[in-house]
Amino acid sequence: MKKTKTTKNYFKNKNIVIFGGAGFIGSNLAIELVKKSANVLVVDSMIDIYGGNLFNLQPIIKKVKLNFSDIRDIYTLPFLLKNVDIIYVLAGQVSHILSMDDPITDLDINCKSQINLLQNCLKLSKKLRIVFASTRQIYGKPQYLPVDEKHPLEPVDINGIHKLAAEKYYTLFNKIYDIPVVVLRLTNTYGERMMIRNNKQGFLPIWFGKIFNNEKIQVFGSGSQLRDFNYISDVINALLIAGENDKMIGEIFNLGHHKYYSLFDVAELLKKLVNAKFEFIDFPENLKKIDIGDYYSDYKKIREFSGWFPRVNLEEGLKKTIDYYLKYKKYYL
Repeated sequence: MKKTKTTKNYFKNKNIVIFGGAGFIGSNLAIELVKKSANVLVVDSMIDIYGGNLFNLQPIIKKVKLNFSDIRDIYTLPFLLKNVDIIYVLAGQVSHILSMDDPITDLDINCKSQINLLQNCLKLSKKLRIVFASTRQIYGKPQYLPVDEKHPLEPVDINGIHKLAAEKYYTLFNKIYDIPVVVLRLTNTYGERMMIRNNKQGFLPIWFGKIFNNEKIQVFGSGSQLRDFNYISDVINALLIAGENDKMIGEIFNLGHHKYYSLFDVAELLKKLVNAKFEFIDFPENLKKIDIGDYYSDYKKIREFSGWFPRVNLEEGLKKTIDYYLKYKKYYL
């Protein structure tokens, strides 16, 4: 079994574009790539509800190039893609609730812009690699657990449908035009720099927002729903590996964790770590209809291809996340 790490000096002097690079995952990726001496261009629309935050880039702000552009802007793409080696597509509308309230915007960001990006890549003489961040939401309600990549794809909301369509665009362009593409299906990612100031980005960011606003966490239903979680450093490691491992080209991979927890378990951990208070409430009707029930991933495939596996357990990751927001919460609330 290969160790879960990237080749020494692989990213040195590589020209890399990160769409959504001022957001939660994108900024953490940019920081790691700068450490590896890559030339990083951060592209972000800085639209408030999508999580862009310049403070996320504070440790490397003088070491990256910044372009405040929207991935939907077809006129800037040719300029942004010049002489690029790797593109990380982390820009997107990730809120399931917002996708149901405004499906056209979700379509523009998660589908139309992806086609525009791929069409621009076709015009380049150099075949750059693309790593696309997808979501476990495309599976819908699990028919069996853990969920592997062969599981039926039955999204329960607009966001899941559009993310699935985007995956199909990327894998099609790989098969037809030989564009090197790797797709990663992320599960619940958490950690430093996630947006915690609104209630649209998933339950853990919402809970952290409530904790640092001295409010009660709200646990829907009985709290028995099972989930797996990936701490941000494990996700960044997977993204880095996907950026260099040629065996992964043309493939789709789940991320996940071998240990899963009920939402009640997570609330109890937060109570232990930061004295969080929580209450049980009825499932809101608009969320109940698109809830997927229990979910945790089978990540054997990516481990077999690359050696990747999650190293950080939930309690350790939550403690690191808490420590970060205790220090920097004024930049996030």
